[in-house]
Amino acid sequence: MISDPSSKYRPFPPIDLPDRRWPSRQIAAAPIWLSTDLRDGNQALFEPMNRERKLQLFDELVRIGFKEIEVGFPAASQIDFDVVRTLIEGRRIPDDVVPMVMTQAREDLIVRSFEALRGASRAIVHMYNATAPVWRRVVFGMTVPEVMQLIERHVSLVRQLADAHPETEWVLQYSPETFCATELPVALEACNTAIRAWDAGPGRPIIINLPTTVEGATPNVFADQIEWMDRRLERREHVVLSVHPHNDRGTGVACAELALMAGAQRVEGCLFGNGERSGNVDLVTLALNLYTQGIAPGLDFSDIAGVARVAESCTGLPIHPRHPYAGDLVFTAFSGSHQDAIRKGFAAQSADGFWEVPYLPIDPKDLGRTYDSIVRVNSQSGKGGIAFLLERDRGVTMPRRMQVEFSAVVQAHADASEAEVGSDELWSLFAATYLAPGEAVYRSHRLFDAPHGQQGIDIEIATGAGRRALRGFGNGPIDAAVNALGLPLRVDSYEERALDVSAQAQALAIVEAATPGIAGTRFGAGRHANIVTASILAVLAAGARLGLLCAVTAEEASVV
Repeated sequence: MISDPSSKYRPFPPIDLPDRRWPSRQIAAAPIWLSTDLRDGNQALFEPMNRERKLQLFDELVRIGFKEIEVGFPAASQIDFDVVRTLIEGRRIPDDVVPMVMTQAREDLIVRSFEALRGASRAIVHMYNATAPVWRRVVFGMTVPEVMQLIERHVSLVRQLADAHPETEWVLQYSPETFCATELPVALEACNTAIRAWDAGPGRPIIINLPTTVEGATPNVFADQIEWMDRRLERREHVVLSVHPHNDRGTGVACAELALMAGAQRVEGCLFGNGERSGNVDLVTLALNLYTQGIAPGLDFSDIAGVARVAESCTGLPIHPRHPYAGDLVFTAFSGSHQDAIRKGFAAQSADGFWEVPYLPIDPKDLGRTYDSIVRVNSQSGKGGIAFLLERDRGVTMPRRMQVEFSAVVQAHADASEAEVGSDELWSLFAATYLAPGEAVYRSHRLFDAPHGQQGIDIEIATGAGRRALRGFGNGPIDAAVNALGLPLRVDSYEERALDVSAQAQALAIVEAATPGIAGTRFGAGRHANIVTASILAVLAAGARLGLLCAVTAEEASVV
């Protein structure tokens, strides 16, 4: 039993912001995106990426459309240093993409970072230091004034080194690490100290990046923190306000979305939420959340499976099958009620209307996914999903009562096999249940005109002893076939349709029939290029499923 947490964990205090505005705002445009897959994501791997995988992932990030990419921590890693040099010397960075490198507020690390960026046409230097009370007290043993002096001194060094290399267009990014756990007045003082030391102004912007280094509160608290800072930062028109949410409480995406409502202009994160501990904010989910609201994210996930495979290959981390948008099962319904709603939604969806298919928040085709796996059948599935697969893959449209009947057949099979029922297996079950009984006894037939405007039919069927000839009359082929059998078979409904639209299309006939002494009805189906033949096959199948053909086929055959 977990002990009472109130004596061990301190609740996060609310932010004094009674006139907060973010709750009434909506996100109207995509933020500036910064991928930190090559730095934050890389340092969180069991085995950090080697040079080749880093370059492969960089190329993929460029292809997706990222314009700012944190390419590493070159002062702390020789591989990162070499990758940065390869990118610059090999002219592998497109003109519209800006690389960023990270460094702690330490003189030797800052100098080394500028060495790595030598020759870049544009670059962001990301400097950070922790500012929260526990870090000040326990990790660094520094007072607040000492922290401010450290920031001023090291930002001034960054400015001095940048001014010494005017051939590069430099931008400073400053992060008060542990911002979300820092007293807001202290965080504000740290950021304004960096703004002044960098001398932000026209042609000299600064990025102020506010991280939820470790999530410690609900997303609304983070939004309050961002709005509080947004209102008070100095030289605000020259500041790009950025956020870097982590996912320790599982609310990284929510933090980012509310932060954008609160004034943030830029978001840092990783593909599929990779990163320290529970990860960084998932930029794929965040971007596609915007997409489902009609907002162009500026990132290309039209081949989501391809992006996922590159990310898995480079990081060695699998993507969960239930991962939003990208997981292998996120567009798959096993539940019967879900399947039925999806089937009806597809039938009603217009090509030029708003997307309104139940249970599918986004059109899978927009992500390069097909509709093939949307409905899959197991023991939890219902008639809607089964009908959807047969209609999509085989062109079979079953009447509703037939859907109910066949779903019981499929469920019994799935329960026995304890496995998913694939589309081919589903068709085999359908054929064995509805087509095979008629095909097993039918051999041939001949129609002829009978007196009084009736239809005559001669049918040959198979028996245990050979073939048997039957003759009947009726007001049409089906009625004549029933009369030829000489059995109490009542046909309640009949439907016919083509299985495809080609010139060689087979006809499918479906008959619903009943007989005295047996509760309910049974369905039979027949398929043939000739619709009359298909209809006779369906009648024979329905009769066989009602047990009525046993007496007919057991009689001594009359040789034809």
